[in-house]
Formats: sequence, structure tokens, C-alpha cells
Amino acid sequence: MPSRPSPIALNPASPTQSIFKKKSMSWPSTAASYLSAVSVADAHARAYGVTPTSTPALSTSSSITSSSEDTVLEETSNAFADGLSYSPLHPSAPTSDQPSTTVQSEFGHCANEDYRYTSQHRAGTAYKSIPEQDPPYYILLTTYIGYILLICLGHLRDFAGKRFRPADYKHLHPWNGYAALNSDFDSFYTRRIKSRIDDCFSHPVTGVPGRIILLLDRYSTDHNKTTVPTGTSTPALNVSSYNYLGFAQGKGTCSMAVEAGLDKYGVSGGGTRLEGGTQDLHLQTEALVARFLGVEDALINSMGFSTNSTIIPGLVNKGCLVISDELNHASIRFGCRLSGANVRMFKHNNMKALENLLREVISQGQPKTHRSWKKILVIVEGLYSMEGTLANLPVIMELKKKYKFYLFIDEAHSIGAMGPRGRGVTDYFGIDPKEVDILMGTFTKSFGAAGGYIAGRKQILDRLRIQGHSGTYTEAMTPPVLVQIIASMASIMGITLPAEKPASPTLALFCSSESAPVLSDCDVIPGTVPASDLPAWMPLSSSMIDGSEGRVRLRRLAFNSRYLNRGLRKLGFITYGHDDSPVVPLLLFNTGKMAVFSRMMRTRATPIVVVVVAYPATPLVTARVRFCLSAAHTKEDVDGLLRACDEIGDVLDLKQAGGERWPVEEIISRAVELVRMPECP
Repeated sequence: MPSRPSPIALNPASPTQSIFKKKSMSWPSTAASYLSAVSVADAHARAYGVTPTSTPALSTSSSITSSSEDTVLEETSNAFADGLSYSPLHPSAPTSDQPSTTVQSEFGHCANEDYRYTSQHRAGTAYKSIPEQDPPYYILLTTYIGYILLICLGHLRDFAGKRFRPADYKHLHPWNGYAALNSDFDSFYTRRIKSRIDDCFSHPVTGVPGRIILLLDRYSTDHNKTTVPTGTSTPALNVSSYNYLGFAQGKGTCSMAVEAGLDKYGVSGGGTRLEGGTQDLHLQTEALVARFLGVEDALINSMGFSTNSTIIPGLVNKGCLVISDELNHASIRFGCRLSGANVRMFKHNNMKALENLLREVISQGQPKTHRSWKKILVIVEGLYSMEGTLANLPVIMELKKKYKFYLFIDEAHSIGAMGPRGRGVTDYFGIDPKEVDILMGTFTKSFGAAGGYIAGRKQILDRLRIQGHSGTYTEAMTPPVLVQIIASMASIMGITLPAEKPASPTLALFCSSESAPVLSDCDVIPGTVPASDLPAWMPLSSSMIDGSEGRVRLRRLAFNSRYLNRGLRKLGFITYGHDDSPVVPLLLFNTGKMAVFSRMMRTRATPIVVVVVAYPATPLVTARVRFCLSAAHTKEDVDGLLRACDEIGDVLDLKQAGGERWPVEEIISRAVELVRMPECP
């Protein structure tokens, strides 16, 4: 399935295209040559006046306040006709190398209080996820036929290629006495199926992954076997990043704090946590994470994947049992394998299957010997990133009291994004986090940073600091990342200012203000953080101190998530997950449709960047597009996304869900009503 070259690649007058044709450039073999190719293409583009433009805003938003920085890189273009239309690129527009003072492209302005919602489970109601719907049989049949054709044609090409074009298969055969690293069977899926739609994956981008992102343009003349950068970039609406609360900004309170931290600490931790790499920032961050979650202690790690894969072996070993949801993340599976414990899986989010399995394993004990298990650890995710479903935590807690197992919750995608205070699934369901034995999460999503954490009882955490491999072998988290975590968490929690005059000049300024609340540490508002727990040198803002910035971000994300989830279902699409999930999977089923959907989104008048996912990350016939919402998106952004899905859905025959349907304009006009409905009819 050949990729569609970008418009600039098809333009015979394009100087960049002509340069590449003259030089017959192919895919660079090394990173250095790739960067050199990008530099050459960019230089030629600039020489011919095709300068890459900086990111404009998708809209000036109907709810911009007069005090906000609503000039979009000081553009001289005309006003936008609608909420998702780009202005024509003006020759005098600033380039991406020029500085910007606006945050509109990173975090859209939206002062309309109607576009807010609180992410919270209604007390007294049972957990209810969107029932999964099956498509018509002809959709499944054509999907299987498509895979069969791809596999048969791929093997036919391999058979012919080995005999008539052996030069193309050197990498599959021994060379100079060495065995091939990749056999033709191992790399078949990559070469014959995935490579045909490689233009939908691994698209290079630049800039801040906010509301708008810059795509580095590229094209291919050999069906994605090689790609060539053009040196230009395209601004697009970003619904693919995990920047749920929009804290991954180049401007704002968090970035100011990070800059101050760089001046004081530099960029490296300089060692592992147990060998000279622990700084005061690590201890402050761990204390803040524990306070944020409402537990005794926390342990932070420099990588989210390694948090699971190195900590789980410290919790269980031979003679223990891990009961894992079948759709748990690869890091959990990897950690379970390293631990040496027995592993049993249960059907995704099926509480009846979990209880039946618990009864079986407790009654039967260990294999062969039938001795009782040393310990039983149940591992679930708070929010499943491919399904958009929430763990049925109320029922799991009831089973925990009944069967006396330990509970481990991976909140990589739910922490910061779920619950009225952003504390994850325990906050969403109103469950005391101290009742959960191990809380795991990452800082890479909602907090705009990197790394992960483990939180729970201090006795367990002290043991994991020694027994977990991350403290001994993993480089300590860097100071800029730590400051980003502290600043973003403090923005969500709010800050309690000391009653006495503080040593920090910034705190002294706020304490002297009549509008700023001044409380002693003994009168701490529940959920806030005392200023004494933060670095004294860290710059603060009034919105960070009163927690208003975090509250707005949480409520904007909740509105956007619920609006898109319900809007897509009202259009007739089959979606998975929960209404309040910021991850929204839209089922495409056919792999060919997955590629076309991505390309049609990217080549619209207003490009939209989406993530498409297929086998082996999902079951064979459930290819999907996964939208990731952010508090940075405006209501107009989601309106435009719904319009785009409506048009493409009609073309690709994707509207296969049952139930009542609304026209897209009715959905947009009744958005607030749709979001606030207790249940979507």
C-alpha cells in the first residue's frame, strides 16, 4: 500500500524536491548522515524562500480573555474563519528558529466556564463501562481476507526476490562467516505488512508536544522503504501525545521553575540513588508524591518501564503468585518474568473471572506440592491505554477484603488525569489510597516530565530501596525532571504559605499580598502542600499557590474527554473504554482503513496527528485509532476533530455502532448538555 507523498513533494517547482531528485538521495545510513540530510534540505529550502514556518494557533478561541497572550507568534495573517482553520502562511511570518512569547499554540485559551466538568464516579452507582460492540460480519470477513492477501503476496515476493533479486536479501543471509541477525521469517511482518504503512508511524516531530505540534515533512518514492526529509515542517492539531494536563510547555510556571533549577543544579544526577546520586530534590520529590497520593512514602525512578520491571521482582519471587489482567502493560509482564513467581491471568476487567481464579489458586496452592502460596499479588492498571477502560476498583477492593491478597495498581495513565483532585482511580472512585498496598505511576503523562514512582507503606518502600534493582543500577532522575514534577504537582495541589515571613523573596512577595491566603503549617488545607516542603528558590505564581491552575486543567480535561467519547458514539462509531477516559480508542478493524484514516487526517486543510494501532499491539481484527485528549485542547479543537471523523467515517464505512445517532452539528451545539448527561442514551 504505497504512501501518499506530501503536496510539497509532488510540486515540480519545489526546490527541495528538485535538489533531492538531482542528488538521488536515499535513506541515510547513520544518524549523522540523517541530520546532515535534514540540514542540507533545510538550507536549500531557506535559500529558495521556503522557510519552515513556526506553529500558528488553530484558533483564537471564542473564549480568550483580554489579559491572555492571544497573539499567535505575532502573525500578520487574517483572522480564522472557524475554530479549526489555519490562516494562509504569510511570507513574513516568523520562522521556527525565532523566539515566541505566546503559549496559545501550547495551551489553548478557554475561559468559558461551561466547558468544564469534574471527573468523578457517582456515589451509589455501579461501575459501568461502555459495552463492547461487534461490527457486522462482512467487516470481520474483509479484515481477515485482507490479511490473507497481504501474507500470500508477501511470501510470493520473498520467493521471487530471493531468486531474481538476491541483492535485496543480503541482510537475511550469512555474511563473511556471520549468521544473519534477522531471518526472513522473523522480519516478515515488518517488511511485508508494517512497512507498507510506515508513513503512519514514527513520524518525526519538533517543538513542544502541546495543542499544536510541528511535523517534519518527508516523502517516499519506494513505498516507504526509504523516506527523505524535505526540510519543511507542517503545524497540526495534536491528539496523539500523553500530555493530558498540558504541563509539557515551553512557557509557563513549570518551565520557569525548571530554568531556575538548571541554574542551581545543572542537568545530571551524576550517579545511582545508592551511590552518590541522591540529592535534596529527590527527597523533596518523594515526600511531595507521598503527600499528593495520601500515603506514607514514595520511591521515584528515572524510567516508567523500569519502575515495573525492577520493582516487581523486589515484591515477589519463587513460591509467590501474581494474578495479572490479560491486558496489563508489557513492563508488568516483563517484571513478572524476572521475579520468578508463578503468573496467572484473568479476562480483562472481568471480576467474576478474577474471583473464580482466586478461589482456585487459594484452594489448590502451589503446583505439584500444593503448599500455600507465600503471597498473592493482584496487578491491574488504573486506566488501560489501549482500551480506555478503568479498573473496576470498588469490586476489586471487596474481593481484597474477602480473599486477603495484596493489590498493585499501575496508574501510569490515570494519575493526574482522573478524579476531582487528579489523584487517579482511588480519587475517582472515592477509595482511601492507604487501602491499596502498592500504587505505581509515571510522571511522563499528566505531569509533563519523565520517570515513575512506587508509593505505599514506608516499611515496604524502605525494603524496595535496597531490594529493587533501580536504586542500585539505574541513574538517578535528573534535576530538571525533578523540578518539573514538583512544580506540576504543586500546581494541582495548591500551596499553603507560612504565617511568618519566609526567607524566599518569591514567597515574601505573595505573603505580603492581601489576596494570598496565609496559613500556618498546622492549619494546612487538606490536599495542599506547605511552602516549606518546596525548594525555597523555586519561583511561584498566584495560580500555583491557590491551586486554580491545576483545577482548571483537570476540569478542562474531563470536559474534553467526556465530550469526544460521547460525541463519537453519537456519530455511530464503535469505541471502547469509559466516558471519563482521556484515551479514546475508535475501532477501524481493517488494517487498510487504519492507514487511510491516518493519511486523510494528516492531509486535511487543517492537519490532525493521530496514533493508529494494529496487531501485535491489539488483537488481529481490532485495529484502531487512539485519540489522546489534553486540557490544552479547546472546545473548538474537539469540534473540528468530530467533524473530521464524521467525514472520514462516511468515506471509510466506519459507522457501524447501534443506537441513536445525532448529526455532527447537533452534537457540537449540544456539547454541554451531552457532557452533563448522567448516561449517554
